[in-house]
Amino acid sequence: MASKRPSNPLALAVLTLLSEKPMHPYEMSSTLRERQKEESIKLNFGSLYSVVVSLEKRELIEATETIREGNRPERTVYRISGAGKTMMVEWLSDLLSTPVKEFPQFEAALSLMPALPPDDVISLLERRLAQQQETYQANKTLLDKGKALGMPRVFSIEHEYELALLNAEIEFLRQLIDDMRSGTLSGLKGWRRMAELRSAGMPMEEIEAVISDEFKEDFAWLEHLDELR
Repeated sequence: MASKRPSNPLALAVLTLLSEKPMHPYEMSSTLRERQKEESIKLNFGSLYSVVVSLEKRELIEATETIREGNRPERTVYRISGAGKTMMVEWLSDLLSTPVKEFPQFEAALSLMPALPPDDVISLLERRLAQQQETYQANKTLLDKGKALGMPRVFSIEHEYELALLNAEIEFLRQLIDDMRSGTLSGLKGWRRMAELRSAGMPMEEIEAVISDEFKEDFAWLEHLDELR
């Protein structure tokens, strides 16, 4: 039967594993952890088992046998189906070739940060910057160790991508913090004024009226909003 593509990347990881050889869920989990894929794909055994059940219902994988090793519980071995192989190739190809709009939590927080006072936001961003710098250095050290041991890039390319994103965020944070501290961030004066009025207990309706009157230049662009769509 035709199957709709799953949305969980863990399902794609299961399909790629089973395209190598049949496995039971515990072996899938162990293999993903050995390959450090939990750094890129959210992984726990409960969610993996649910994914396996879902893929079987979709007829993308199928049970081949049940085995028992020593005193361990019985384990069901699965293999990928023909439909699963097709799905895996199409899904992975699409993810590699076609950008999609994702919704990172930090991007959402940036879009909402004027709800907090500017000085508070500066402190929070500085805290984030310090944490990301530590993460970058730790991850780079591990990557460099892998390279020194002769690990081919193909086995760590996702970590290179992660480092590139971290480096870009670090540079973004540095610049944003500098712009806020120097007062060169456009709209900052209106934001500070809004925080002052909110702290004084003024109702939001009145705050909006004051801000739109005192900082008319910050809202002139709204007259041309259609040009941005």
